[in-house]
Amino acid sequence: MADEVVLLDFWPSPFGIRLRIALAEKGIVHEYKEEDVWNKSPLLLQMNPVHKKIPVLIHNGKPVSESLIALQYIDEVWNHKAPLLPSDSYLRAQARFWADFVDKKIFEIGRQLWATKGEEQNAAIKEFLNCIGVLERELGDKPFFGGDTLGFVDVTLISHYRWFLVYEKFGNFSVEAEHPEFIAWVKRCMEKESVSKSLPEQEKVYDYAMLLRKKFGIE
Repeated sequence: MADEVVLLDFWPSPFGIRLRIALAEKGIVHEYKEEDVWNKSPLLLQMNPVHKKIPVLIHNGKPVSESLIALQYIDEVWNHKAPLLPSDSYLRAQARFWADFVDKKIFEIGRQLWATKGEEQNAAIKEFLNCIGVLERELGDKPFFGGDTLGFVDVTLISHYRWFLVYEKFGNFSVEAEHPEFIAWVKRCMEKESVSKSLPEQEKVYDYAMLLRKKFGIE
């Protein structure tokens, strides 16, 4: 019996994008179901009754919520191709640490970049670029955070990249100007079809951010 895999997702979500990348990288056939996050479907509420959020990976009728947990699940269940986490226990722990760092820093600080102004925004710009610098140093001279191949941290981090244009436009700065080695890593990731085809257009994400600003009364 073939696996039945369904992904409940919302197109600009970096948390859903990472699962799309992982499924594509491993060649897992799945059904994509777009959710309206402002009018959540009965299926989403049934599959994730605690957080009521996307993404949710449904594997043979069983839901897996929270994107990093679902990402690990994908890697463990379909471990025959394109492993994302290393086999060494210590290196696996390190990969989980940096993935957690990405989710606690990049997303939250990024939101401040487009949702605030003045001193608060300036502080967010400084902190955001500092975080990119920390990640750039961790990458070092490796092609990917996972070494020679796309790994767990790479998938976790590159999923945020389409929002960078939003951050740069509202913050009036350039990541490439400040951290060129980081953008060189982005370009290596984008050479992979599993990444480039999973990420939405940057201008479309920017337009969505503009709609959010209007919705929340940010002018």
